[in-house]
Amino acid sequence: MCNCGDSHDNPEGCGGEGCGGECQCGGGCNCDNRHFQRRFKTKAEQIAELESYLSELKMEVQAVEEMLADLRK
Repeated sequence: MCNCGDSHDNPEGCGGEGCGGECQCGGGCNCDNRHFQRRFKTKAEQIAELESYLSELKMEVQAVEEMLADLRK
């Protein structure tokens, strides 16, 4: 049985993405392979994401302050 879920003697003959011993689908096919996907972010990933978000917020605040200054002229 090849990785695409079909049972046949010649895995190369079916033409499926998952045939040939390794799944080539990257998680988007209908093959019977189970694809692991992490659900939780590491502490370092959370910190990096929040720092990036904070940077974006600071730029947003600056833009609003500039718009207010222009309107007050």
